[in-house]
Amino acid sequence: MFIDYALNDRNIGLERSKAAWQYMIEKALAKKIKIVLLTPTPDMQEDIKSSEAPLEKYTSQILALGKQYHIPVIDSYHIFKKLVKGGENLIDYMAQSNYPNALGHQLVANEICKLFGFN
Repeated sequence: MFIDYALNDRNIGLERSKAAWQYMIEKALAKKIKIVLLTPTPDMQEDIKSSEAPLEKYTSQILALGKQYHIPVIDSYHIFKKLVKGGENLIDYMAQSNYPNALGHQLVANEICKLFGFN
C-alpha cells in the first residue's frame, strides 16, 4: 500500500497529519500489509530550496515515520529539490502549481521501480 497525502495534509497541520499517518500505518501493519510512504511532490507556490518550506516539514515528518516503523519511503520531495538546486526549472516537471506532469511523475515512478529492484 502506498501512502501519499502530504500535499492535502497541509490543511490539517503537522500534528493531526502525523496522527492520521500513524493510524493508517498501524492499521495496515496489523493486517500484515506492506507499506511504502511517499513524501510530497512540490508546490510551486513554496520555495523548495528553503528548509522552512511547509512541505519540507511534512517531508521530514514522513521520513521520521518511515524510520519509526521500519518501512520504506520514496522521498519525492528531495528528488525535485535536488533538481532545482542543480539548476533545473521546476516548472518543467509540473502540470500545475502542485501536481507533477508526466516527466515529474516519471521521476517518482523511477524511484518506486528502484525500490522493487527494477532499474
